[in-house]
Amino acid sequence: CTHRPKAMPSICKGGTPQIFGGNDGGLFLPLLGEWEAEWHIAVKIIVYMLGLFWLFSGVSVVAEIFMAAIEKVTSAKKRVHRNGKVVTVKVWNSTVANLTLMALGSSAPEILLSLIELIFTEKWNAGDLGPGTIVGSAAFNLLVIIAVCMVSLPQNEYRVIKDVGVFGVTAFFSVFAYLWLVFILMGTSPDVVTVTEGVITFLYMPLLVMLAYLMDIGFFSQEVCTLVPKAPCTEGRQHTRGSSSNACGAGKEIWPHSTRGS
Repeated sequence: CTHRPKAMPSICKGGTPQIFGGNDGGLFLPLLGEWEAEWHIAVKIIVYMLGLFWLFSGVSVVAEIFMAAIEKVTSAKKRVHRNGKVVTVKVWNSTVANLTLMALGSSAPEILLSLIELIFTEKWNAGDLGPGTIVGSAAFNLLVIIAVCMVSLPQNEYRVIKDVGVFGVTAFFSVFAYLWLVFILMGTSPDVVTVTEGVITFLYMPLLVMLAYLMDIGFFSQEVCTLVPKAPCTEGRQHTRGSSSNACGAGKEIWPHSTRGS
């Protein structure tokens, strides 16, 4: 098949219709069998590109609906009693929502693509799309997206990290993920991911979410409430292991002394 003359039909010895002369048929294509496999290469390119753009449009519609639903869920609020007052708080912690639902919504297409290739086409063997899609997308987000956000800032403007502790946790796991892949694929079991390694890799996700959440609520640090100048803290109250809001006087800005950023 790989050395057949151009005039021969795009059919391998086993009778499997070919699209562009590969060694087997695709998961869904060619839809029309041998007749489609014999189309001219230019016709195939045009038809398949149109179909690809149509599928991309469908993915964008579904992803938009999915992300809108997630945004509605994560923005839900409720009324609770605190210190004798009724206050409005979010049902979802923002850090947990960003690391779980929002990440799942933005990564759903590549996850499904990798699963389809792994289960249906490669029979539980790594293919050309799966690992490259996951690792490449993560590297793109880590490097290119951050770089674009930085260079897009207007002149003489800057941005600061709101919570250095949470940022440190997520930054550590972002780099550690690559080191862990190198360790299991080149060290303990070269070119193979065992069940144990897969389970351990999966458990890193809830560990990341838990550590980021604890860091977000100030579990690892004691915060002493002090106010900005010209707004002295009334009654010298102290605020430990919790949100900096409502720690002192109502409507006053809080600047905690801790490892958490401003």
